[in-house]
Parts: sequence; structure tokens; C-alpha cells
Amino acid sequence: MIVANAPGRAEWLGNHTDYNDGLVLGIGLQVGATVTARPAGDRELVLRALDLDETCACELDALSPVEVGSWANYVLGVAAGFLSRAAKAQGLELEIRSTVPMGAGLSSSAALECATARALQRAWATNFDDMELAQIGQEAEHTFAGVRCGLLDQVTSLFATRDHAVFFDCRSLEVERVPVPPEARFVIVQSGVKHALSDGAYNERRAECEEAARVLGVGKLREATMRLIDEAERSGRLQGAALRRSRHVVGENARVATAVEALRVGDLVKVGQLMDESHESSRTLFENSCEELDFLAAEARTIPGCLGARLTGGGFGGAVLALVKHGTEDDFVEAISERTDRARGGVPQTLVTGAGGA
Repeated sequence: MIVANAPGRAEWLGNHTDYNDGLVLGIGLQVGATVTARPAGDRELVLRALDLDETCACELDALSPVEVGSWANYVLGVAAGFLSRAAKAQGLELEIRSTVPMGAGLSSSAALECATARALQRAWATNFDDMELAQIGQEAEHTFAGVRCGLLDQVTSLFATRDHAVFFDCRSLEVERVPVPPEARFVIVQSGVKHALSDGAYNERRAECEEAARVLGVGKLREATMRLIDEAERSGRLQGAALRRSRHVVGENARVATAVEALRVGDLVKVGQLMDESHESSRTLFENSCEELDFLAAEARTIPGCLGARLTGGGFGGAVLALVKHGTEDDFVEAISERTDRARGGVPQTLVTGAGGA
């Protein structure tokens, strides 16, 4: 029997920068997915999602996506990635448990992919490094789940360590673990709006970024500058959604770089300010926020002890990430719960966490 784990992740800064070859800053969470692997029939893969009481079985020689939106696609896609890399696969039964809320922007899918990859690595005696495992997870999203995601989620899940943030350069694939000051705590507040990235909005944003890069004459928006964007706007070549998306991505890359420098000197106040700026950019330029997320972010900022708040993850629903001072997290949860209940008629689900991981 093999037991493998991987944490969920929160995107601290770097919203939709990863597939633009940009910079991202993430943290692992103290919730995650666990995959237990046992030998099964010769060429059969049996998946059991214990939390959902659902089972899926298929032949290793005939792996293909099942119905759209199924959790099984993330696991099947990872197995297919191993097979495409000539893994000597044997039949397995995989039991899956997860404590990551689904649809909350905390990457329950990447946690499942990464826990699966770690289990298969041991069961099938492969020796892929963590970046290769992350890329296998990304391929699963692309080919089996239909989401053209970047590498932020999988890299953060696989490289996360306690009391450190994961700083990832998506162009060079360099990863750095940056210490998080001990007074930092994170409160994740769910909006109650579940997002399904496979519904097309995520892929639409990616296409708009690719169009902006084409107009600007760069391979990816990582190579663009605000000056280049300004010139393209003045000439009329770059307009509308593509213009707004490019401004967000270039600004977000700068915010990540500034935040990492601030973390190096323990300046959480600066990081909080950058989080607030990031949310406003996501709201007005990338347009992947929603009324519920905007309400939570605005209310969070007015609560004593909160240094900054922004949407986390793909957007279009999900959760807000608030950076709070250690010792104020309980009062923060009570305040945001009361305000949300009074204004919107319901207490949000919250998760208090430090930077977690392996």
C-alpha cells in the first residue's frame, strides 16, 4: 500500500500570469488530497472517491476522459501522462480523500493531480522530478479536463513547504521558497459562488491574452511593458478586452516581484497593499471577479488586523484571501461572518491557515 499527499494552494499574488510566462507567488495550505494506491488487476485502474462515494474503472490501455466536470478526469489525465512517458504501469486501485473545498479557488484539482502523481511515481517506480510531475498535472487539465491552465497550481502544490511561499518564474521554470514572516496568517473566505473553469471563461481570458501578445509582437505577455502597451493603444492597434488583459498581466508581474522583495525584509504591510491593488486590477482590467468577491474583499480591508485582501485563483467565484496579523484571525473570522450574514444573508465558510506544505 502506498499513501501520497499533496496540499491545496492559495495564489497569494500572480493572477492569470502563469500561462503568460509570468511571475507567481503561492502558498501551500494545511488542507489537501490523499491518494492511497493498492495493486489491482493487470491493466485496470480503479478510482474510488471516498468523500463522494463514487467509483470509476477503466483499462490502462484505453484511458480517455469521462463526462465533463468529473473529478475522475484529473486522475485519468495524470495516469495518461505517465503512460505517454513510457511508465511501466501495472493495475492499481486508487482511493481518494480530499479536505480541499471544491470550486472555492483553492485548486482542489491540482491537489488531486499532484497526490495522484506522487502515488503513481512510487507505484510505477518512475523518477520524474517535481517539475515534470507538475507538467503531467497541467497536461491532465489541458487534455482531460479542458482547462488551458498554467503551472501555478501544480508547482505550488508540489514545491510548498511550511512557513514559506513559492515564488515561481513561469518562463525559466525557476522555483524559490521565500520565508513568510511568522506574524502572517491567512484567512480564506469562500464567496459561495462555485466556479467551474471548464465552462469557457478561463480559456476565453487566455485567448484574449494571446491576442494581446500577437498585436504587441511578443511571444507572451511576460515580454511586454506598459510603454509598449501605451504605444499600441495610441496607435489604435490594441483596444478593448485585449488591452485591459495586457495591462493587468504586466502590472501583476510587477506586483509579484515587488512583493517578493518586501517579504525578504519582512514588510507585510507592503504585501497587503499589493494584494489590494491586485484585486482592483482583477476586477477592472481582467474582469474575473464578481459581486460577492468584491464585497468580501472590501469588507475584509476594514477589519482590524487585515493587511490586504484579494480574490484568489481563477476567479469568476471562489474565494477571497485575506492577509491578517497573527492573533487577530479569530476576531477577523467573527467580523467577516457577521458582516456577510447581515448584508447578504448567510455565514461564509472560512479557513484559517499558515503557509503549509510538505
